[in-house]
Amino acid sequence: MAQYSSNRVNASFAALSDATRRGVLEQLGHSDASITDLADKFHLTLTGMKKHVDVLEQAGFVTTEKIGRVRTCKLGLRRLEEEAAWIARYHQLWAARYDALDGVIEELKHKEQIHERQQRK
Repeated sequence: MAQYSSNRVNASFAALSDATRRGVLEQLGHSDASITDLADKFHLTLTGMKKHVDVLEQAGFVTTEKIGRVRTCKLGLRRLEEEAAWIARYHQLWAARYDALDGVIEELKHKEQIHERQQRK
């Protein structure tokens, strides 16, 4: 089985598990924004938004730069190859299980049809 850097993947999924943080990433995909602008957009306090940005920054999804009193956020350079590989692996496992289940269902249907034919005779 493929090995994944569990701390990195855990941090990524933890960061992406919150709807506000996913919204922040979407917003930053359109344009850079200050923490104040993000807090206003998401109806949060500055402290609340700063906590969300910190989580995203620790996961590598966001970088911040302070110029004067304004901290500007932008998308980080972090890509999601490792996370995508993890998801793809589990997608394959589940697809295989569903394929096996489909096989069992088809076999049961076939047996049921044979049984019905035998009872008609």
